[in-house]
Amino acid sequence: MNALSLTVVASPSPTSVSGADLLLWVAVPYVCLAVFVVGHVWRYRQDQFGWTSRTSQLLERRWLRWGNPLFHLGTFMVIAGHVVGLAVPASWTEAVGVDEHAYHTVAVWAGSVAGVAMVTGLGMLCARRLLSRRVRLGTDRSDKLLFPLLSATVLLGIAATAAHNVFGAGYDYRSTVSVWFRGLFALAPRPEAIAGAPLLFQLHALTACLLFAAWPFTRLVHVWSAPVGYLVRPYLVYRRRNGSVAPPRTASRPSGARPAVRP
Repeated sequence: MNALSLTVVASPSPTSVSGADLLLWVAVPYVCLAVFVVGHVWRYRQDQFGWTSRTSQLLERRWLRWGNPLFHLGTFMVIAGHVVGLAVPASWTEAVGVDEHAYHTVAVWAGSVAGVAMVTGLGMLCARRLLSRRVRLGTDRSDKLLFPLLSATVLLGIAATAAHNVFGAGYDYRSTVSVWFRGLFALAPRPEAIAGAPLLFQLHALTACLLFAAWPFTRLVHVWSAPVGYLVRPYLVYRRRNGSVAPPRTASRPSGARPAVRP
């Protein structure tokens, strides 16, 4: 069987759902979504001045010049792929003439390119933060939580795709993980749909839930504001100052002398 063949997975019956499944695939996602929403409201009301990406461009540019575009470009592609794969049912893509084989062929290879770009950019940003002393000193507690959690989520997603859909027999996550994901937002949870999914897909889903819970308390909040004014704001020009500028000197006069007044 080739790498793009799909394994037909039968969804478990609702009676097979255990207490652990309800905790992991219903309680945890809803708690994380609640923290995501309430946390953003709290952050906006309490810390509007901290609602920023906290750029460190002035501290180090060489790594940032390549790592930042690669990471953001890969992220946009990955998000687009997740929206189609998780939120759009297979029947909708088939209705517009895209069968499952064509969908998975494009998803695997386009997702692989996006994943490589995202991992490369994220690796450069993490290395920059570790190797540059000035950037490392500017790392706060939220960054120490965000970067490992984001890295774990990305790497688990890449590993799941590579293990099952690139080098493995193939796994149709649209009939399991996607069904569970849509059920959460439809207020009709389907924990049994993901309970039988491969472990890598489950770990990827759990770390993604934790990432959403941590989102409001990290620099990720700039996602909701940065793109709005970025296209129309004026450029910020940074100039390097060569040498020091001496302060202006004032002539001293004797004590009690009156200043000269020009006619």
